[in-house]
Amino acid sequence: MSDLVRLQQRFSAWSPRIPQSPWYLFKGMESVKSPCRQFLLQGLARRHCSTASEAVGRLSSYTGGSVNLELDSSSGIATITLDNPEKHNAMSGTMMVDLANIVHELEQWKDGKGVVLRGNNDAFCSGADLQLVKGIMNKDGGRDMCTLMQDTLSRLYTLPLVSVALVDGVALGGGAEMTTSCDYRLVTKDATIGFVQVKMGVMTGWGGGTRLVQLTGRTAALDLLTTGKVLSWREALSIGLANGMVQATDSSALDQAMEWLDHRTFGETAVVRAAKKIVVAASRDIYASLAVEKDAFCDVWSGPAHVNAMQKKPKHK
Repeated sequence: MSDLVRLQQRFSAWSPRIPQSPWYLFKGMESVKSPCRQFLLQGLARRHCSTASEAVGRLSSYTGGSVNLELDSSSGIATITLDNPEKHNAMSGTMMVDLANIVHELEQWKDGKGVVLRGNNDAFCSGADLQLVKGIMNKDGGRDMCTLMQDTLSRLYTLPLVSVALVDGVALGGGAEMTTSCDYRLVTKDATIGFVQVKMGVMTGWGGGTRLVQLTGRTAALDLLTTGKVLSWREALSIGLANGMVQATDSSALDQAMEWLDHRTFGETAVVRAAKKIVVAASRDIYASLAVEKDAFCDVWSGPAHVNAMQKKPKHK
């Protein structure tokens, strides 16, 4: 059975009941009744949007690349690798489904203590694949993507694992948003991070705007969102968006990130997971903000400014 079929089956269990029972997202998580589920799943019912099962089906028609998971049971550390190097690891529809399935697998991994999110081949992630963006240039398409990615990254954000994004190369648009779904961000000297959505006539839709405010404060976040400025590794460190630097690149950068994470996951598994659960519990109000962010994103997705920007193909410097 393919990952897509499994994910669609999980969605289809609750999709006919969205207005009455918006809590159930994944099979095996029926006991989870968080505000996140309510806001994100009720969003599907608003504006006559399709069911999540249909949304996943449509997104999965945009193929390319993959997202891969490695589990190290001895250390309790997982590695998620975004792999679409010809497009700077831009997220295709199938990659979004891959990531959703991987997060679900990590939710079931009881021996885990930490996770590293990274990109393959000298890039972190350049956002959504343009082939996908052009194919979903309508309100329902934008909400499909927003709903799936907000939920996936919110679940990554709340995993009982200490998470770190290893940023080597570009992290632009949705890629920048993905870095905020981790507890920490480590950068190399080649790292650049930019919330460039404003240059594309849209705004953050994967939850990165909400998380950016939490990380950098209101003023710095607003400045980044409205200017689309692309930060160097030094600038990211100076405003608190990045938490540390690794000197090397490629596999040695991953080794250093693992060593950095080891210092934060040396405790017993139950203790480390308890610490993360406490931190997550302190930020529950994030989900109301995510619902607002989704609506703001959908208001401008496929609008005149977005269409015009797509035609111009702006460069992000």
